[in-house]
Amino acid sequence: MPAPTTVRALLDHYDAVFLDAYGVLNDAGGALPGAAALIDELDARGTPWAQCSNDAARLPATVAARLAGFGIQMRVDRVITAGLLIAPYFAANGLAGARCVVLGTPDSQQLVTEAGGVVVGLREPPHDVIVIGDDNFEPFKDTLDATLTAAARALDDGGALHLLVPNPDLIYPKPNGELGITAGAIALVLEAAIVRRHPNAPRFVRLGKPAPELFDLARRRLGLAGNAGIVMIGDQLDTDIAGAVAAGIDSALVAGGVSTWRDDASPAPTWLLPSLMLDA
Repeated sequence: MPAPTTVRALLDHYDAVFLDAYGVLNDAGGALPGAAALIDELDARGTPWAQCSNDAARLPATVAARLAGFGIQMRVDRVITAGLLIAPYFAANGLAGARCVVLGTPDSQQLVTEAGGVVVGLREPPHDVIVIGDDNFEPFKDTLDATLTAAARALDDGGALHLLVPNPDLIYPKPNGELGITAGAIALVLEAAIVRRHPNAPRFVRLGKPAPELFDLARRRLGLAGNAGIVMIGDQLDTDIAGAVAAGIDSALVAGGVSTWRDDASPAPTWLLPSLMLDA
């Protein structure tokens, strides 16, 4: 069973810290209580740390600038996002020059371009890859219909279609306890629809947490040799905590985000945090 603790006790116990973004440092409305003070404390201690989020809607520089607007100061090299895993996926699968549909923001498109993909429109076949970078696209229903049609036609033509969702999150926290759906939920909808037409169609490849590669990238970025002495602070059991378990590192579930701890929940974090306040 996870044990209750405080942020200060965690910082005394661990040598390096990974932090989720939404539900931990911030929500859509701004910084969450204790976030800025935690970053200041990490920097004052000289503790290696990184933000490890499933974001594929923003470039690291965009993330850092947005957080600075919330009063959270963060170097760009500390921002580790699932969007940064697109390039290794493209390299491993020989997708340089692939024609890609990208649902999401201009930053999502840039991440695909930097990975070697060629971004094309939904009505500009042939299509080799469909990437869901974010839930932020308009018109929402028409775009989903067109994406489903593009996938079906690519498979009708016998193409080797790649389906990619860097951010597997299904929901995210909004201010005042509200929730929103995100890229992983959209991938589930499209996946279920595509297999009605093509039962053997590929499924979406999910790059971010709970897969361990995001944590591997963070370790390399911080120059950490192994798993010992690292703790991940997150708010979602299915991504943050499960990802930490997969990566072989300890974890702390902070209250107030997406997941609420119950004794029968799984996977279990190492620690429970009532908040990000240092001594709460």
